[in-house]
Amino acid sequence: MENNSFKPECPLLGKDSNIFNLMGIASRTLKENDLDEKAREMCSRIIKSGSYDEALNIIGEYVTIVGDEPKMDDESFHIKME
Repeated sequence: MENNSFKPECPLLGKDSNIFNLMGIASRTLKENDLDEKAREMCSRIIKSGSYDEALNIIGEYVTIVGDEPKMDDESFHIKME
């Protein structure tokens, strides 16, 4: 996989750690971002991988692993002090 490719954010942290569950979530994320070929490539590589850690590393090559919680940036987080 090319290092300069777009990697969509994928909420995997806190999910069931079964590798097939994680692969499915990552695959769906790729497909939702019109990266169907990357999803097939990733799944094929994961199935051929030799270990859980190798499979997780492969997922990380295709998506940016994040948690479920929404991001808090300066524009979306405002405290009203009265």
